[in-house]
Amino acid sequence: MFYGEHEHTIDDKNRLTLPARFRAAFGGGVVLARGIERNIDVFPRESWDANVSRIAELDSLTREAREMKRYVFGGATVAELDKQGRVIVPATLAEHSGIGRDVVVAGVHDHIEVWDREAWAAQMTAIEGSAGDVAERLADRRG
Repeated sequence: MFYGEHEHTIDDKNRLTLPARFRAAFGGGVVLARGIERNIDVFPRESWDANVSRIAELDSLTREAREMKRYVFGGATVAELDKQGRVIVPATLAEHSGIGRDVVVAGVHDHIEVWDREAWAAQMTAIEGSAGDVAERLADRRG
């Protein structure tokens, strides 16, 4: 399970060093993909298929399903960590997410997200203002 916020930097060769506590989970490789928000989702290779199965199962005869599949699968790339625990962030994903040198790597249960540091701060400010209301609505759905 991934959790916590970790401030990191992207080096001049577009490499991101993943937090040491996360590296073992990525030993079999990683999949980097466009996040729904302006971020990069990073999944362990072994769990990528399970995590995107709902998207894979969408009916490709519908325009929305085709667009979602293009968005998720077209922007995804498989990579390996180097010996220092770094992964290369493709330029297309860096552009999508608006990340610069300073990033936040956030654990989000079954994957991690990479955010531009300022965008992450803005996202957290927005969430903090509505977390209680969202929790109540989600609790109502369980009942």
